[in-house]
This record gives sequence, structure tokens and C-alpha cells, in this order.
Amino acid sequence: MLRVTDDLDALLNVIPKPISEALRRRPDNYELLEVVMDLGRRPQARYPNREVILSDKEVTQEDIEYVVSRVGEFTSDNRAGIERTLHRISAIRNRKGRIVGLTLRVGRAVFGTVVIVQDLLETGKNILLLGRPGVGKTTLLREAARYLADELHKRVVVVDTSNEIAGDGDIPHPGIGSARRMQVPAPHLQHKVMIEAVENHMPEVIIIDEIGTELEAAAARTIAERGVQLVATAHGNTLDNLILNPTLSDLVGGIQSVTLSDEEARRRGTQKAILERRAPPTFDIVVEIKGFNHVAVHRDVAATVDAILRGYPVQPELRELTPTGEVKVLQKAHLEGPTRRAVTLPFAEPSPSVPNPRQRRLFIYGLSRDRLEQALQETRFLGQVVHSLDEADALLILRSHYRRRPQVVRQAEERGIPIYVIKSNSVYQMEQALLAMQRERMPDPVTAALQEAEEAIGHVMREEQPVELSPQNAYIRRLQHLLAQRYNLATESVGKEPHRRVRILPRSPS
Repeated sequence: MLRVTDDLDALLNVIPKPISEALRRRPDNYELLEVVMDLGRRPQARYPNREVILSDKEVTQEDIEYVVSRVGEFTSDNRAGIERTLHRISAIRNRKGRIVGLTLRVGRAVFGTVVIVQDLLETGKNILLLGRPGVGKTTLLREAARYLADELHKRVVVVDTSNEIAGDGDIPHPGIGSARRMQVPAPHLQHKVMIEAVENHMPEVIIIDEIGTELEAAAARTIAERGVQLVATAHGNTLDNLILNPTLSDLVGGIQSVTLSDEEARRRGTQKAILERRAPPTFDIVVEIKGFNHVAVHRDVAATVDAILRGYPVQPELRELTPTGEVKVLQKAHLEGPTRRAVTLPFAEPSPSVPNPRQRRLFIYGLSRDRLEQALQETRFLGQVVHSLDEADALLILRSHYRRRPQVVRQAEERGIPIYVIKSNSVYQMEQALLAMQRERMPDPVTAALQEAEEAIGHVMREEQPVELSPQNAYIRRLQHLLAQRYNLATESVGKEPHRRVRILPRSPS
């Protein structure tokens, strides 16, 4: 059964008496979402699907100062709280920095909601929660922290950016159980605190609310690679939204455009230019929160993203939490399309009697064989390392060796064998070289299109004249629209397929 605690009296005690008394007389405060106090306007109480005026008297500057003097200090994100509660007070300031509006949001700890994802937490896999604002992501995240720390007895650290998970003040709210909490001094420092949590406090699980930037996505991948379980929320309602988000798509593996050979395109039954997942996803499981008691679960994010990119139907597992506290599966998960291929070790000695004509024979010079093996597995590149240049059809060499022009380089040039110079002995650089072979050294269309959009954005902002981009497919146009929106520029799509393109417009004069 669900148990809700809201410490509502603590919130009402910081509100001016006439307003708080009007609230106390209401019988439906168990549904209260927030109280809004704007200078020169009547105070409002907001409930699901309705708003209620609390007083005919307009809010004065004295009313606002009354609240400000009774809550914690406002941080750089204009948020404050009430110590040892989950209530959040957000400020609106005028141009001179004076507070002229307040939003007092009710924070509730709901015990029992974790049941709907309890079995997923027990797997130890990385879990990402998605959903629209106010649907209960942070509430579920708080319960997950408590369950992992108190029931599964794991070392849990909560990275609490705006004190929404564990409340204001130095002592965290009991809603997170025995989990430890690290506060973030400013939102733009969240990624640094994420890494600090791993390096300094030896957690087994890290809880993060609202991953929203590339730096935070990169920090999440770093944490996952260190073997620490991640449970987090991110901006986005569904997995489809996340795939289209160029900033956060790395959380589910990232998207890249790949040009296939004619033979591979025929084998797959697709066009030569296709979209594929760039890397293993940071999060193994994605949970889309549809409502307070309803979720959709994608148990295998890698397989799901692959299916979406190939245009196959994706059916997630749908779950419901019944009033008795039981989890009911309304729909089982189902993925259509070809089964995922097992990737064989690329360095297994090939059988002379069964050659693979699609395998590239690679001769490496100055590179780590183990790292190249990992790169081959990650990119699913059909390659085999050979022991001499005589057997090779490509040479991979470290840049520092290439500059010295060893004999192997001169021999490769004489024989017309392609040479791929790799900047550093890292898995990432090796992956880029392998992908260049797959694309026959053609530039990545997605990267090129986004670079074109960035240059056009700079031109529009300088010259205040619209710019039309090159024709692109619907997916790339979507990325270009999103990129322009980050600079507060309007966009539109013009033309007909296959010449449909994005036009970036200057800001309207205010």
C-alpha cells in the first residue's frame, strides 16, 4: 500500500496568515500541487486540472518578503526550500534582482511506488526514468534510493542538484533512507559532482535527477564504465524523444549515419545510407512513466534503439500498480525484425577452407591489439588482424610512428594499400578509423549537416537574414530544428521531398 507524507504544515507556516488560513479551510489539500504568489495579483492554489483564488486581496511586497525571510537561502537557480522537507520555493525576479513572484511547490514523499520497478533495480543494471514534468519521476527516484540503500543494503550516493530529491538543509529528508546525499552548489556543476561522487565516496549506486547537458551525459557514461549502477532521470517523455535529442542521445548509444557497401545493403534489404547506433548505451533499461501508477519498460535499450532505427515496431512492457500494491503486467514486450547477431571475436584464426570475402584484413603497427579488438566489437566491423603486410588490405598505424616513415609505410604506399593514421592509442580513435573504412572515407552526413546548421545560425545572428540549409532527410532536419531552437531562433521546413530543407529565421524584433 502507498503511504504519503507531505509536511504540509511546514509549508503553510511560511505563507502569510490570511492566505494560509484560506488554504487550511480547504478539504482537498491532499491534491495541492503549488501556491503561486505574484506581486500585484491575487494568490492562487493549483490542483490537478484547476486553480483556486485564495484571497481577493492582491499580493504585496510585504507578503513576498514574509515568505522569503522564513525559507532557506535562494541559490543561483532561484530556488530555496524548507529544511528537512521536500517543499520547493522558486523565485521570479525583476530586472534589478528583486523578488516579485514566488511558486511554492508541495513536496511529497510517497512510500511504496518503488514496487513497480523493484525487480529492475535488483538486476543491478543502469536504469533511466523518462516522463513529462510532474508525472512522478523524482518521487520514484527518491523511493529507489531508499530501497537500494535500506532493503538491498548498497552504498548509495544521491547527487542532489536542486535539493528536490532529499530536501533543503544539511540533513537529508528521511525519504531517501540511509542513502548519502551530495548537494550541487550550482546546476552547471552537476557533472563535476557526479564524477566526485565516484572518485571520493566509493558508491555502488549513484542516483541523479535530470541529466540535461552533454557534460552530464558524458559523466554518466564515465560512471557506468567504472562499474557503478546508475539510476537517473532525463529530459524527455519517451525513448523516441531521447533518440532525436542530439544532446542526450548518447545515453542510449548515440546515432550516426553509415554508408553500407552495395553487398551489405542488399543483404539487409535497406538503402546504402542508414542510421545506426554509435556505441553501447549508457543505460541498459529505460522506464517511461506514463502516469502515477503506469509505466512502460524497455528492458533491452540496445535492441530497442536498433529496432527503432530500422523501422521495426517496438512494443514495450506495460505495467500498472494496483490499489492493493501489486504489479500487473498489461502488455508483454515484443520486438520485431531480425534477431540480433552474435559478434564473434574478430581475432579468431580464420579457417583457410571457409574464407569470408567481406572481412577486411588489417595489419597494425604501434597499436594495442586488445583495444582494437574492443573497437571491432563495438562497431561490429568485419575485420581480422593479419601478421604481415603481405596478407593485408589495410594498414592501421599510430601517428607518432607514421611521422618517422618506417619501412612498413613505404611498402604499403608502393603496393597501394590504404593507410589509416590514428591520432592516439585509444578505443575511440580506432573506432573512428574503422567507421571511415565502412563509409569509404565519406564524411558523416549527420555531422556535416549539423556543422552547416551551426554556421548558418552564426550568420543569421550576425546578419539578421534567413538562411536555407541543404536538403536533408526528416531525421537530420529534426536535429537541425532542435539545434536552432537552442539559440532561440525560429525555423521552418520548405520544399518537397527529396529537396525538403530547413530555413533558419532571425529573431523577431521586440
